Amino acid sequence: MGRQRCGNGRWVIVAVVAVSSGLVHPARASDAPDWRRYEAEYAASRSRAASDPIPSFSRQTGLTCNVCHTAFPQLTAFGRLFKLNGYTLTGLQTVQTTGEQPSLKIDLIPPVSAMVQTSGTVVNTTVPGQQNADVQFPQELSVFLGEEISPRMGTFIQITYDPEAGSLALDNTDIRFATHAKFASRDMILGLTLNNNPTVQDVWNTTPAWGFPFASSEIAPAPSATPLITDALAQQVAGLGAYALWNGLVYGEVSAYRSAPQGASQAPDASSSNTIHGVSPYWRLALQHAWGTRYLEIGTYGLDAKIYPTGIAGLTDRYTDLALDGQYEQPMLGGNFTLYGTWIHERQHLDATFDAGGSDNSFNRLNTVKVNATAYSKARVGGTVGYFSTTGDTDAGLRPPEEVSGSATGSPNSNGVITELDWMPWLNTRLTAQYVFYNKFNGATTGYDGFGRKASANNTLYLLAWFAF
Repeated sequence: MGRQRCGNGRWVIVAVVAVSSGLVHPARASDAPDWRRYEAEYAASRSRAASDPIPSFSRQTGLTCNVCHTAFPQLTAFGRLFKLNGYTLTGLQTVQTTGEQPSLKIDLIPPVSAMVQTSGTVVNTTVPGQQNADVQFPQELSVFLGEEISPRMGTFIQITYDPEAGSLALDNTDIRFATHAKFASRDMILGLTLNNNPTVQDVWNTTPAWGFPFASSEIAPAPSATPLITDALAQQVAGLGAYALWNGLVYGEVSAYRSAPQGASQAPDASSSNTIHGVSPYWRLALQHAWGTRYLEIGTYGLDAKIYPTGIAGLTDRYTDLALDGQYEQPMLGGNFTLYGTWIHERQHLDATFDAGGSDNSFNRLNTVKVNATAYSKARVGGTVGYFSTTGDTDAGLRPPEEVSGSATGSPNSNGVITELDWMPWLNTRLTAQYVFYNKFNGATTGYDGFGRKASANNTLYLLAWFAF
């Protein structure tokens, strides 16, 4: 369960925008010599797009949200290409040098946008000591700087106000350089990404940073066990990576991450927590193909990290995450249907935690599965049904009994279903009603926490109004 918030491993999604569904498929885009096909599609899309003035990239390109998104934040084929090409297409007047290879090209007016979420949460059985039917206004408030900053470089920078901390912080950030080359007589996009959240650079809605649920309650109880790659390093690291998309078919990326904490000592010292030892490699490999109006992606991604639980010396805990994912898209009844799935297997070598008495086992395994089906009509009314499951080794040291959040047995096993109804009366406005059903929570259906609480007590109704402008 991803709870979106900056600064503590929870993230926020934005409607980063431009362009209408079904415009171009990756396999077809590969027929273009270097940039020309991409620019031709951009020019064609401008002639078909309405003039709705919506967030940063929409202001930059002059295109509406539904060109890059089926329903934000899910990307279309064109949206994926826009991101891989470094966020660089622009329809704005620019300030630039002359010549065949200009040394400067910046928008005359910076495309800036904002996002606000306000929400209400009702938990099936009130959490002891807390008020139920909680309202957050805002749940999140973000400003985005998304634009082309050179002929081949662009940014996605999010700055978020955290109402709980009462402060601003750098949220999801991705700065890219992209160019084109030929390999085996086929076009290849080559790029670099500098980002602060493993998987935020990804272009599919299967990985943790952009996966369903795209927003969820920040105050409702959630299962205690999640893989490291899911959110534990978000906004606390800096990563540099290189990627390539060959022939619109095969995508590969290798990145390396180093701790860059917010709200903590710089550089990390003896008071620091969860600091990376050395660098942590991240990898991504995906195969995609479009036939007719249908599209399929299958891939794998992963992360290997050695972490100092406290300080910057001594024993470390090592987490190795290996994931498989898939995404299928097709038009349906004037709208679209998408199926997403991801499986993450984590191996935990807990040398530091075990030595300090924080776990019963020095080695654990954890598995998570998420499968989601989403459908939207032409009128931008849609819904999602998703199944989630976490299983793994029992460890009472890691997960002791505790009211609501603990486990009576030390088991991480949790599963359930998320149902969601969405209405987008305008392309930059999303109204959501979401319900989370738990069949099992932290190891059991009844009395899971050692204090008699049922898993179904944590069932949650979540109402959200999400505006991007």
